[in-house]
Amino acid sequence: MAGRSSLPLVVILGATGTGKSRLALQLALRLGGEIVSADSMQVYEGLDIITNKVSPQEQALCKHHMVSFVDPLITNYTVVDFRNKAAALIEDIFARKKVPIVVGGTNYYIESLLWKVLLVSKEKPKCLGPTGRTVDRKMELEKLDGQELHRRLSQVDPRMAAKLHPHDKRKMARSLQVYDETGVPHSEWLLLQQQEEGGGPLGGPLKYPNPCILWLSAEQAVLEKQLDKRVDAMLEAGLLAELRDFHQRYNQEKVAENCQNYQHGIFQSIGFKEFHEFLISEGRCPKERSSQLLEEAIQALRIVTKRYARKQNKWVRNRFLRRPGPNVPPVYGLPVSDLSRWEEEVLQPALQIVRSFLQGQPPPAEPVTLEPEEPGEGKRTPHTCEPCDRVIIGDREWKAHLRSKSHLFHLKKQRRLLMAERPSPECQEGGAETTGGECREEAAAGGWDPS
Repeated sequence: MAGRSSLPLVVILGATGTGKSRLALQLALRLGGEIVSADSMQVYEGLDIITNKVSPQEQALCKHHMVSFVDPLITNYTVVDFRNKAAALIEDIFARKKVPIVVGGTNYYIESLLWKVLLVSKEKPKCLGPTGRTVDRKMELEKLDGQELHRRLSQVDPRMAAKLHPHDKRKMARSLQVYDETGVPHSEWLLLQQQEEGGGPLGGPLKYPNPCILWLSAEQAVLEKQLDKRVDAMLEAGLLAELRDFHQRYNQEKVAENCQNYQHGIFQSIGFKEFHEFLISEGRCPKERSSQLLEEAIQALRIVTKRYARKQNKWVRNRFLRRPGPNVPPVYGLPVSDLSRWEEEVLQPALQIVRSFLQGQPPPAEPVTLEPEEPGEGKRTPHTCEPCDRVIIGDREWKAHLRSKSHLFHLKKQRRLLMAERPSPECQEGGAETTGGECREEAAAGGWDPS
């Protein structure tokens, strides 16, 4: 095996359902590697089926890290906690002359391992709540109204506030937390990070010198069919029994006390909250209604899974493929639309690429590239749409909003209101300054219909 300096950090990207875990296991067995999961839900104990964890048998074949080690009742486990533990594990794998293989679908978890950051939280801030118990500062901030969070952030970090949507409570709370902990605006930390040697417009320098990025991609229609089959397989594997058990053990009491929270920890897993109505009403409503709720939950699971897959692919395209730079590593694409050709189109090309990294040779494939974004297009430029009473972040998103049915509907509605407020011809001839509404009242008496 090659020395530490030339060992690559293998990272397998791809939407849910594309076979990332399968490829990771095959590479690990053939190359003597160890797998590091970068999935924000798989770190928790429980819900093995809904979070699609590898089976105990697969884990026995090869060492898997960062799976099922956090208590499901812990709701303040953060990406910083993940990064600190996973980075130490990766260094240990390198030290033992093995190849670390990072696999998972949580975008910001993967980013935390690929790029350096200057801001490192060594321990969670200690904040005492009304009962005298320690509470998480970020979670406390997220309880505030979005407008209040945006107002507070505008006071201490106007540059970051201008980039964030007033509804994006998580990111605003994180920026306020950074300022509370360090006394330095979050935007200044990010600017320092970008200006560090090896950094760029998207962030700090790469953390590891030899990243090997593989992207499993499938045609959207094919992927969605695969995801439907995956939901069916989950149900056959005992998904409902898993959800019932988890609900009774960890969530039923929270529901009874009206303090359940599907925005933090494992409770935000795709699939769990979609079954909320079914789980709380099962046994308390007619069987026909229960069956209807179950079917609605299954359909919701299909929809959110497909939506999440599209979001994952969009992240790969925007973060890696459309923004080349000194701190963005190349990505090598592997097609998975035809699973019958897995060996020749996925496994063998992946082995050749990784082995070329191990040998210090150019990979036998060209990296995937896409046309960069249009010059001057701002990803975080804020736009306010008065007819829709919405804030839109990003030039591209703004252009799409202006073409949307919702915007056109509100635009027509606004025009109708403006027309109704204009003085009628009769009022104008008489020199009156009355509004359309006043003219309507006068017309009612005189038989004139202003509409």
